[in-house]
Amino acid sequence: MIESQFRHLMRVAVSVREGAISSSTLLKRLRSGSRKNATYAAFREVGRVIRTVQLLRYLSDAPLRRRVTAATNKVESFNRFSQWIGFGNRGVIADNDPIEQEKAMKFNALLTNVVIFHNALDIAEIVRQLLEEGWEIDPEDLVHISPYLTEHINRFGEYSTHELGIQPEAYDPKLNVDFTQLQEGPRVPKGYGEAA
Repeated sequence: MIESQFRHLMRVAVSVREGAISSSTLLKRLRSGSRKNATYAAFREVGRVIRTVQLLRYLSDAPLRRRVTAATNKVESFNRFSQWIGFGNRGVIADNDPIEQEKAMKFNALLTNVVIFHNALDIAEIVRQLLEEGWEIDPEDLVHISPYLTEHINRFGEYSTHELGIQPEAYDPKLNVDFTQLQEGPRVPKGYGEAA
């Protein structure tokens, strides 16, 4: 199938590379009547071949497996940390507005990155202090330190209770505000809050 459609496959690949057609437009065209479209079927088979080759490479190459596992673990650690940071409402975005959903996700990502940056600065400062004290630190050991630390973070804040026994002053219901400056200020034109 791939051999019979090879010229079409190359023409499509060159068109995408040269910018003559966008990949999204191409996918829409190929998917229309996909069961009948021989080029679409050939692309699907090319994808299966590439996936099979990559899987065989992954199975036969131990260093590649270690690199992929390490990268996957980092991504999973980041996602867990991000979920831990965005604990409000159990991480559920309750708004149906796509703009508000995007804001919530970006704010969570921003806060997550700020905390990671702060953790990295703290780790660097501690390493500097240890080096100044004469400790030997192997750079290989630093690879295993994660910036996704949560033990030192109190998500709910700290509230002082030592002032609970202090009696507050009596509430004064009078509003002692000097309004003379407001009255002497520029006049508001008619139509802006004043009766015409």
